Amino acid sequence: MQRHHARRNATLLTLSLLAVSGGLWAEPYHGDGHLLGTPDDLSWGPVGSMGEGAEIAIIEGDLSAEAPFTLRLRLADGYEIKPHVHPAYERVTVLEGTLHFAHGESFERKATQPLPVGGYAIMSPGDPMFGYADGETIIQLHGTGPWGIEYLDPADDPRQ
Repeated sequence: MQRHHARRNATLLTLSLLAVSGGLWAEPYHGDGHLLGTPDDLSWGPVGSMGEGAEIAIIEGDLSAEAPFTLRLRLADGYEIKPHVHPAYERVTVLEGTLHFAHGESFERKATQPLPVGGYAIMSPGDPMFGYADGETIIQLHGTGPWGIEYLDPADDPRQ
C-alpha cells in the first residue's frame, strides 16, 4: 500500500510540474462570465506519463488540485493506452478519430469497443482500463483532481 501512495504522489508531482513548467496550467473556471475558445487557442505539449505519441492541452484547471479540470489528449494513429487506473472518475468524449476502449487488466485489442466521434466513456476510480487510437484521435477528458495515472504493469510506465 505504501508503494501505491508513493507512486500516486510521484504521478501528481509529475503532472503538476508538467502543467506549470510546460505552460500548460490554466486557471479553473469559477462561473464568472464565459470561457470561450477554439481549437487554435489550445497549446499542446508532451505528456510525460503517456510517452511518445500522446500530447496534452489543458483547457482549464490545475491537475494537482482538488478542483475541476478539462483537458484534451491527442493520440497518434495506433497509440496504445496500456492498462491503468485513475484516482477519480474519468469522463471522456471522442472529438476526432476513433478510440477503441475497454475495461480490464490486460491489453487485448479484441476486447475493446470502438468509440467514434461523439462516443463517450465514464470510468470509476480504480477501475482498470486500456485502449488504442485508430487514426489520429483527440479526446476531451474532464473530472476533478487531483489527477494521476498508475499503470498496472510498472514496465508500461514511460516515466520509469
